[in-house]
Amino acid sequence: MSTSRFTGIEVGPPIEIFALNKIYTDDSFEQKVNLTIGAYRTNDGKPWVLPVVKKVEKLLAHDELQNHEYLPVLGLDAFSKSAVEMLLGKKSSSIIEGRAFGVQCLSGTGSLRVGAEFLSRILKYDTVYYSSPSWENHRLIFVNGGFKNTHEYRYWNQTGRNIDFDGMIEDLSNASENSVVILHACAHNPTGCDPTPEQWMKIADVIEEKKLFTFFDSAYQGFATGNLENDAFAVRLFAERGIEFFCAQSFAKNFGLYNERAGNLVVHMNNTNEVIQTKSQLTLIVRGMYSNPPNHGARIVATVLGNEDLYEEWKDHIRTMSGRIKEMRKALYDHLVSLKTPGNWEHILNQIGMFSYTGMSERQVEYLKSHYHIYMPRSARMNMCGLNEKNVEYVANAFNKAVNEFPHNV
Repeated sequence: MSTSRFTGIEVGPPIEIFALNKIYTDDSFEQKVNLTIGAYRTNDGKPWVLPVVKKVEKLLAHDELQNHEYLPVLGLDAFSKSAVEMLLGKKSSSIIEGRAFGVQCLSGTGSLRVGAEFLSRILKYDTVYYSSPSWENHRLIFVNGGFKNTHEYRYWNQTGRNIDFDGMIEDLSNASENSVVILHACAHNPTGCDPTPEQWMKIADVIEEKKLFTFFDSAYQGFATGNLENDAFAVRLFAERGIEFFCAQSFAKNFGLYNERAGNLVVHMNNTNEVIQTKSQLTLIVRGMYSNPPNHGARIVATVLGNEDLYEEWKDHIRTMSGRIKEMRKALYDHLVSLKTPGNWEHILNQIGMFSYTGMSERQVEYLKSHYHIYMPRSARMNMCGLNEKNVEYVANAFNKAVNEFPHNV
């Protein structure tokens, strides 16, 4: 057998979340519980195709004007415009004055990747800061996008189960000029802890004073509080202050369009002088990366956001999803308290959005998997959507056993 030029390639590390999901799928245990991948589940533990999405898909299927032609390189204009309006508000002066625009990308990940390459290749930025902890893909995206220096800023206070705001501000204050700072717009992943409005104002002060560039990651608008406007507070604050930023929008979670890869890179500028030039460079980046974005998911989102009745129906769905998550938080907390589980579990109630940063140790997480077939990543980040009325008591009992078996400061 001849020697292959591919000989010697090292096996890359597995992606933990997807590896765990595969193990869960192959597990034949009847009471197994999946608290891994960030995807919404109904009270029956099933994926939920939003009724408004089904309705629009039927409309599109019977629309003879629809076809499978290429979209423009920067995507479906109706989608990008409506997505920017959802983020900034229809009456935003940034939109009215033409200082904000969107580029359809491959969900949030693709939006981050396109934006990272633009910042690296066109603006020559090479340093990025992301929260500790953060979504595990942030660093990889920016390294692959050309960033040479990656740093964490403090975010999580393990003792208080809340934000280490003083540490965060200190780290951002020490960042060098033109460093890119990734900020979670709402429903921070994985902690579920967001800054208060007053804290966001202080963060904006530091961003301006230190001349840093903000890259918002908005994957959960609507999931944090159940209100689209409330969840856009931070981004709108920065826009109103005239701060330039990028924002990666994902419609995977709030529309349930996980495999359609509907995303939008929002570019917010403080004037219109460089809009044409910026769009032209983004066009070249997208052209060299994937040429054109997919149509189906973007068409669904554009149709819903562009129709008042469908839009109101969709907002009801968001409230349904957000409300069920809050109910599961309370149910888990109540069971843990009734079991007299050691530790303070109020952080489960105080955190928001899809995830809870439980504070459990890796040993406890492994115990849950091996003894109770409950699957969570090593970080002990729990997808609250994996809980339902049928399994929440089982999970609480397992948590109680794990904490008592392996004492840890929770």
